[in-house]
Amino acid sequence: MRTVIRNGYVIAPSNEFEGFADVSIVDGVIETVGDVGGVSIDEEVDATGLIVAPGFVDIHAHLRDPGFTHKETIETGMRAAVKGGFTTICCMPNTNPTIDNIQTVEYIKSKAAAVGICDVYPIGTITKGEKGEELSDMMSLKEAGCVAFSDDGRPVMNGEVLRKALIYAEDLNVPLTLHEEDLNISGDGVVNDGKPAFELGLKGIPNVSESSIIARDVEIAKSTNAQLHICHVSTRESIDVLKKAKMDSDRITFEVTPHHLSLTDEEIRGYNTFAKVNPPLRSKEDVEAIHGAFSLGLVDAIATDHAPHDEDSKRCTMQNAAFGISGFETAFAVVNTYLVEAGIIGLSDAIALMTVKPARIFHLDAGTLNEGGFANIVLIDKNKEWVVDRNKFVSKGKNTPYHGKKLKGEIVKTFYRGMLVYSKGV
Repeated sequence: MRTVIRNGYVIAPSNEFEGFADVSIVDGVIETVGDVGGVSIDEEVDATGLIVAPGFVDIHAHLRDPGFTHKETIETGMRAAVKGGFTTICCMPNTNPTIDNIQTVEYIKSKAAAVGICDVYPIGTITKGEKGEELSDMMSLKEAGCVAFSDDGRPVMNGEVLRKALIYAEDLNVPLTLHEEDLNISGDGVVNDGKPAFELGLKGIPNVSESSIIARDVEIAKSTNAQLHICHVSTRESIDVLKKAKMDSDRITFEVTPHHLSLTDEEIRGYNTFAKVNPPLRSKEDVEAIHGAFSLGLVDAIATDHAPHDEDSKRCTMQNAAFGISGFETAFAVVNTYLVEAGIIGLSDAIALMTVKPARIFHLDAGTLNEGGFANIVLIDKNKEWVVDRNKFVSKGKNTPYHGKKLKGEIVKTFYRGMLVYSKGV
């Protein structure tokens, strides 16, 4: 079975290819990227006017399953992912039970395989139960299929526990990916410590809560040769710390989410709980610092931190509302609108940050259009403008601060191993 995607503009950052080309797929594998002629063709896909890119790779997502299937299931999360153009997703371990045992890893892998529309890789916990006390059996978890380790949702507050985890991870050649927050500073804060919080009478989370613990963890990591990845960076002070850290070490990487590169804490006005996220949406100055980091090439990956919640978890007071934004289905459009269209980075750089670059951080065979590799491909209409309607989300989590906002850039089709798993309007 040979399928050919014709007339598209191919962007393949892994081999620095960009230009008009055909892509032929045979039995789920990329046969050729270039001119396809003189061969029998079973099916043609017309990509005129579209970008043809590798399927996106998300190294930071929450699927909520097991334990919180009223918020999301592995299947609904996967379907939301492919609608957003993602063919590879890594799921965080703050489930119930947490991903600190082989049985939970096998459960996730089995359920994902049964759906079979994208790759799902579990991330194991750094500490048992994410309690920050006793290290998980990372060796067994890696052998079972975990590709990284994190206590995401909570920092590893004990520096000695983190140091031992980094030494362990170094031996296993796996990254630790950290949620950075000093809980003693954050306290019971719910939004950014800024003018909107003050005027609304809400407890704020100051920037130093994030940047101070990043600085600590960078120093701990430098005492080892471990690979340290910093999750959802949100402040200008954190960018300063990481800029220096990356000059000293090539083993330190960081990601930025679509919401932190596009929105400020002005979104919380009206007590908008759909804009409550951790780390919180920050100030205009912080967003500008993040844009500067993109311009300088400091950012290593864009990750969604897809965090779906049920309505009851959000339709309550700001103090009681759950942290999190549902991100799969708006990710590319936000990046295209607020980075590419704004002239901060080019489209090929944006695609690299959503494909091959995050894949390399987690040592994944993904995010490329290499001949002989699996045909995980997304077709994009980069000029299509659309208005976000949360009620049309595939994810169970309708919690988005982009509802009603106009974005530019739309996913038209997603292929997983040559199989069409999403088509706009179908």
